[in-house]
This record gives sequence, C-alpha cells and structure tokens, in this order.
Amino acid sequence: MTEKESINFSDFERIDMRAGTIIKAEIFGKARKPAYKLWIDFGDLGIKKTSAQITRLYEPAGLVGKQVIAVVNFQPKQIADFMSECLVLGVVNGKEVSLLTPDIPVKNGLKVG
Repeated sequence: MTEKESINFSDFERIDMRAGTIIKAEIFGKARKPAYKLWIDFGDLGIKKTSAQITRLYEPAGLVGKQVIAVVNFQPKQIADFMSECLVLGVVNGKEVSLLTPDIPVKNGLKVG
C-alpha cells in the first residue's frame, strides 16, 4: 500500500473526530455489502447513525456499549434506505475491520486531537 499525498495541519484540523458509545446495532439487510446499522451517542452532539462494514469481527449484541472513534462532520450519505451521519474509524486488514476505540472509558463527545 502506498502513502497518500501529504496534507497541511490545517487540513487535519478540519476533521472532527469524537468518541461515542454505540447504543444500538442491527444487521443492515439492504446494504450491498454485509454491514450493520449503528446508533452512536456523542454526548452534547446527540445520537448519530452510521452504516459500518464490520461484520467479520463483530456481532450486533457485542457492539452495544462499545466506545468508538468516528468522524462526525462529514455530509450525511444515503445508503439504501438509511442516512449515514458519521464515519466510524477502524483499521482495515483485507476484509476485516478492527474498530478504533479509547483504551479507557471517556465522556461521549470528547474530541480526538
């Protein structure tokens, strides 16, 4: 895999990454690729929805209560009949995605910096 083009620090500062807790997870049957629908509590930012292709390593019941890191300032994206409002971050290894998580519990909505 090759490195991407360099960006300025000001470009990075525009990305709003926050910690949140998954409060609901269900199979997304209408997605083209296997995925889950997630509802994530970001504290003062509210609850945001997303579609995540993380079915190889996770089951819906095991995701509820898990803290994750997500980008919360992307434009919403329609995926089948579901509006995705954030992007959960993970490490991609082939078809497996391991979610990025805080190593200790943190307040929902805290900014990643």
